[in-house]
Amino acid sequence: MTKKGWLLLVFIFIVGFGSFSASGNAAFLNSKIQEDALYKEIQSKSEQHEVKPIDAKIDRVWKAIPGYNGLQVDVEKSYKKMKKVGKYDESMLVFVEIPPAVHLDDLEPQPIFRGNPEKPMVSLLINVAWGDEFIPPILKILDDQEVKATFFFDGSWTKKNPDLAKMIYNKGHEIGNHAYSHPDLQKRSRSETMEEITKTNDIIFETLNVQTKWFGPPSGSFNQQTIDVAHELKMKTILWTVDTVDWRKPDPTEMVNRVVSKVENGSMILMHPTDPVAKGLDRMIREIKSKGLHIGTVSDLMSEKRID
Repeated sequence: MTKKGWLLLVFIFIVGFGSFSASGNAAFLNSKIQEDALYKEIQSKSEQHEVKPIDAKIDRVWKAIPGYNGLQVDVEKSYKKMKKVGKYDESMLVFVEIPPAVHLDDLEPQPIFRGNPEKPMVSLLINVAWGDEFIPPILKILDDQEVKATFFFDGSWTKKNPDLAKMIYNKGHEIGNHAYSHPDLQKRSRSETMEEITKTNDIIFETLNVQTKWFGPPSGSFNQQTIDVAHELKMKTILWTVDTVDWRKPDPTEMVNRVVSKVENGSMILMHPTDPVAKGLDRMIREIKSKGLHIGTVSDLMSEKRID
């Protein structure tokens, strides 16, 4: 063997031995850690803190319901934190989220009326086809309360009111599709339904450069064809859990009392830019928060991410 060959062999041996030594040391240290009484205590108590993930499912009443992540103790990270103080401290446990086996996207096309009942969050759905004068005060309340809502835009309204549409979007709110001409989609053909949704998507994209993924059928009128067409367009159909019925011009106080009494984990609250909402929204948000509920967009609510 040449001198160059011997040098190469020696180099490979040194590198290989170093790697073996490093991995051996790591394995030795790891085994020592696992023998530590504190590590064993964390490991033995970790199971009692485990929360099983919840699969997305089709409910007989509520139709498609999103899943919700579970929780598991990260024993290694918890040990590293507690080792610094030298004792077991439950408040120092480190958790990781465990996703469910079945996700919303795995389900057959079905409408969505609510979020997961274990998630302490609700969403405000604001359908916009009229009521322009009430949009600025509603946006101010949402800003003041640091709440983001999902606004479902009628396509013809968006075309006539691009500046208002941009104002809503620039405030950080989520945008959904509310069809083009407020049709009764139960009475529309497949091609008409496709046109209503597609035309609105195009106008929203042209105005805001946003691809919508949530479709809110006008007046809650839909059939399976509606759901299937939206699904073909990679959109999910959103309905609601609690209705403000604000278009009937209820007394704002009565409206808020009725809505808040029905709101629970996963609720989606339907409203429009109306006078009762402009007058009652601030109190509604405050009372929802006082029930320990977070308020997020539809995307936030449909997410499997936990709120703890």
